[in-house]
Order: sequence, then structure tokens, then C-alpha cells
Amino acid sequence: MPHRNGHNLSSLQGMNATSPKSSQIRRPRTVPDLVSYGSLFSATLPYDGRRVPPKLLLKVTVQGSIGPVQVVMTADSSVKDLVSATLRQYVKEGRRPVVASTDPSDFDLHYSQFSLESLQREEKLIELGSRNFFLCPRKCRGMRPEDAGSATTPFASCSREVDRVTKTGLLGPTSN
Repeated sequence: MPHRNGHNLSSLQGMNATSPKSSQIRRPRTVPDLVSYGSLFSATLPYDGRRVPPKLLLKVTVQGSIGPVQVVMTADSSVKDLVSATLRQYVKEGRRPVVASTDPSDFDLHYSQFSLESLQREEKLIELGSRNFFLCPRKCRGMRPEDAGSATTPFASCSREVDRVTKTGLLGPTSN
């Protein structure tokens, strides 16, 4: 059947208009069994049956910094590993303000800047239930200004310092 410009469409496709279709083009099988290859790309299943991604993208905002540091960690890493990786990435990117120490034991990780309770260093990241965190120096953010320069013992948790302040008051114990 001739086309508008006088060419036969079947001849343009490499077939003669009078000969029947002799063979079909075979396509190569790149992935013969998609189900068996699916396990390579899917998340691993832990003992309780939940899907766990092999790696996590976490965002940690360092106190005083403008934006969060993005860190990729394995799901079985601990809070201590995340603090260490965050400090390395923060220094590597040349972020401001410059941190006074890069020792992970000098910092506490919190769920947010409004959370007084710091996370336990041995906790696994997959058990935390969040991917956004706040990193602050171990000396409590809620300290009294007059104690900031004289504090020699770092607080294990900001919540303990808040408990101390609420029990004794801001001016210390009062005697009537």
C-alpha cells in the first residue's frame, strides 16, 4: 500500500509487502527471574519480620548551625556512631560555628532542640523511630549563665540539670 509520498510502508520497515512475516525479533532477557533478584534490592528482614533498610539517611542539626548535617549510616549503628560521623562530616564540610571539640563524648544527641532527655549512646538507630536529631555540647543548654564558665563536670543529661534547678530553685536553696 503506497503512502502519500509514494513509498510503500512495509518496504520502509524492512519487509516486502508480498512476503509474510518470516521471523520475529527476539529481545534479550536481561533479568530472567525477577523474583530471585528482588532480594538483592530489597531491605533485609530482621528477626521480628519488619523491613529494615540497609542504610539510613539521617539529618542532625548541630547547635548554632544553620542547617542539618546529612549522614548515611547503617541501621545497626549506635547513637555514639552517629555522633562521631556527624562531627566528622561537620568538620569536613567546614561548617560554622566551629566546634570546640571533635570528641564524640563531649556531645549529647537529642530528638530535637526542645527535648531535654538525651539519647543513650548504646541505642541502635533503627530503634529510635526518627531520622532527625539535634546535637549539642554535653554541658547542658539549659544551664544558668553564672554556671557556664565555672562548670567543670559535664552533665550526663539536661533533664537531670533541670531537675536540680527545679528542686533548689534558680537562686539555690532558700532558708526561711
